[in-house]
Amino acid sequence: VAPVPEPTPPPAPEPELTPELEKQLIADAKPFVTKMDGELRTLFVNASLAAWANETDITDEHEAAASKAGAEMASGITRLIKEARKFDRILDKLDASTKRQLMLLKFAGQPAPDDPKQAEQLAQTATQMSSIYGKGKVCDASGKDCKDLDALSKVLQETRDPKVALAAWKGWHDTVGRAERDLFIKYVGLANAGARGVGFKDVASMWKSGYDMPEDKFAAETDRLFTQLKPLYTQLHCYTRSKLNGMYGDAVVSKTGTIPAHLTGNMWAQSWGWLYKELEPYPGEPAIDVTETLKSDKFDDKAMVRIAEGFYTSLGFPKLPKTFWERSMFQKPAGKEAVCHASAWDVQYNNDLRIKMCINKTHEDLDVIHHELGHNYYFAAYYKLPVIFQNGANDGFHEAIGDAVVLSMTPAYLRRKGLLEKVSKNDKVTINRQMNTALEKIAFLPFGLVVDKWRWDVFSGAVKPAQYNQHWWDLRKQYQGIAPAMTRSANDFDAGAKYHVPANVPYMRYFLAAVLQFQFHKSLCKKAGFKGPLHECSVFNNKDAGKAYWKMLSNGASKPWQESLKELTGGSEMDATAMLEYFKPLQGWLEQQNKGQTCGW
Repeated sequence: VAPVPEPTPPPAPEPELTPELEKQLIADAKPFVTKMDGELRTLFVNASLAAWANETDITDEHEAAASKAGAEMASGITRLIKEARKFDRILDKLDASTKRQLMLLKFAGQPAPDDPKQAEQLAQTATQMSSIYGKGKVCDASGKDCKDLDALSKVLQETRDPKVALAAWKGWHDTVGRAERDLFIKYVGLANAGARGVGFKDVASMWKSGYDMPEDKFAAETDRLFTQLKPLYTQLHCYTRSKLNGMYGDAVVSKTGTIPAHLTGNMWAQSWGWLYKELEPYPGEPAIDVTETLKSDKFDDKAMVRIAEGFYTSLGFPKLPKTFWERSMFQKPAGKEAVCHASAWDVQYNNDLRIKMCINKTHEDLDVIHHELGHNYYFAAYYKLPVIFQNGANDGFHEAIGDAVVLSMTPAYLRRKGLLEKVSKNDKVTINRQMNTALEKIAFLPFGLVVDKWRWDVFSGAVKPAQYNQHWWDLRKQYQGIAPAMTRSANDFDAGAKYHVPANVPYMRYFLAAVLQFQFHKSLCKKAGFKGPLHECSVFNNKDAGKAYWKMLSNGASKPWQESLKELTGGSEMDATAMLEYFKPLQGWLEQQNKGQTCGW
């Protein structure tokens, strides 16, 4: 049960802002920001080094060190936020850089509660949740045959036996999700105490406030974007449900209503790409999946990463530093526990670029590598800025950079890299390729929205622990049209089976990235002088597109995201029009296929 943190005492009344005090505060602001930069850098680097050690080699010692460094970082950020409050009344009198650094400080990380014991508990709880996830395994009755998330995911990807799929799905959700539940309840109370201590109502309010716009406007913005895209998602859902009904029959998948969560080839039903063979619009057309090619001996882990690096260097970006190849984790280290969830790092905030993943020789992982290097090149573009600016223009930008590059991984690009033997260009191939892409990107949209809509309600207190699981599935049904194949109870914690929940990583960034990547792609194609349909464009080897991209990346978070977006695209609003333009051929085809069906759920 969550501890009930003590109410945060109101801050001491501020002294009257006399002309002398105002003058003094203006003079003090710049030196404070310089001091803040040095202190934050030390805190971030120490926490990052400890987290890297723990995620690549989970031991009790590393877990304790990561927890300690995390606690020190949270307490340090909290202290600096409180020290900086004295400048709130004179922000508009400061130069733009100083003002923005002070403003962004409030979003520099999860603040710690004022009580040192609670601050320590917050860090310990966060580390425990992350480690439970990383070490999670599902074992048979004998306790001998154990599968980690990677192995269970392969079961879901490959089996077409609903009972086998359900066992893998249930095993992970029951074992890991439930193990996270009580810790997460405790975490919510502690994290909210930290947020309140620095002036926010709760963590939900803090997260929604970090987008250079009022929090209620941001929440409305996410709904507006999804409303633009919902008709396309509904058509994809309708087609997928019909195909699954044909495979499994009415007893497993109904002709109307929701899709069972365990039958999509993905543990969270967030992407449906592993169903492509069953959903392929025109079987027999040339393949666009290069997994079989990657299985040959000439493509090892590093060769796959070199392919991705080659895309970025073709745009005029620098080569990855030598230390990247020495320090990255491309596979789970022998004899060690590690978090295989793919992530990109600048561990020391000084171009110490690394990726951490357990690379499989699949087309999917080749895409993931291109995506992760997008983060790395963003780090490389802005690492000389003050550390508070070493971030995306907004967090959706960071996820969209590499995804926009993945959109340029056209069949022509894959052939150029020796991964496809031939490239056929006809309407059937176009629809096949769009379906393949949509099963990742369009299928993902409502899930990208739901994770944080759920957490906003949890952190705000609108939903209590007894309703956590019910609310999770209510939202997934409402937005995704996905439901579990079996009854789930209040003791289950199915949200905790998704990495980003126990790791406390805000998730709306991925929804925003899904929209932004198409805006970026369209603008880069325009700068490259491309004239054809958007889905045929690749900016590979185009230095004009690369120059414009690098310019935006080098801003980091030093400007409001609206300004960085306008620099690249000419517009300062996130907009799904480019995404709809990209998928126009597929949407028309799906509407034809779904004629006579009852779409929706």
